[in-house]
Amino acid sequence: MKTTITAKNMNVSNGVNERIMKKTGKMERYFSPDTEMIVRLTKEKNNRRKCEITVPFEGVVLRAEAATEDNLYVSIDQALAKLERQLHKHRTKLGKRLREDAFKAADMEYFEEPAAVEPTLKVVKHKTFPVRPMSVEDAIMQMELLGHDFFAFVNVDTDRTNILYLRKDGDLGLLEPEA
Repeated sequence: MKTTITAKNMNVSNGVNERIMKKTGKMERYFSPDTEMIVRLTKEKNNRRKCEITVPFEGVVLRAEAATEDNLYVSIDQALAKLERQLHKHRTKLGKRLREDAFKAADMEYFEEPAAVEPTLKVVKHKTFPVRPMSVEDAIMQMELLGHDFFAFVNVDTDRTNILYLRKDGDLGLLEPEA
């Protein structure tokens, strides 16, 4: 597996780099050797350390992030645990894309610690993204893999842009535009 490490507002020491390579190396049991894993480390305001892991492969994007106060190692471990939990949760849907022997050992590799309480969020970034045709079921899976509360996609049945979103009651909603 190819691992790319980038950092923002901080320098990555050799120790952190080695730890990331060691920890992400254990994820090779899920992915083929040519899969790329992108690890982004960020030092935010108030000394928060954030780790975001993205794995684009075979038309699916897996993404997990975690942030803690002052401890980058815990953020890395939490992000890997979230990624592994996503893989286990969606293993039947992702089965053909992952390695055949990915789930021989049913035990999870990483221990997930309790998540930190997130502060109130506000819009701080404008982002563009490609929209590709897919079914509603594929959009649901992609939204869960990205860990977002919504997902924009082109519905393959109607050929129109739809928005899938998570409702407060825990169910999903689908917004379809009218002509």
